[in-house]
Amino acid sequence: MPISARNQLEGKVMEVTLGDIMAHVVVKIGNGQVESVITRRSAEQLGLKKGDKVTVIIKSTEVMLQKD
Repeated sequence: MPISARNQLEGKVMEVTLGDIMAHVVVKIGNGQVESVITRRSAEQLGLKKGDKVTVIIKSTEVMLQKD
């Protein structure tokens, strides 16, 4: 599906924790990880589970960087 967001990172789902309303999803990307909180309904509709390949799409007005 075409999308205008340019910040796209391919990764693998490492953990899905379902709450009553929200879901916490951890995605491994290279040596790091991205964590996302989405609705439980969305997680269930996507059928997210550990090991799934996903694309993390970041659309934000603020992105922070740190230099070691």
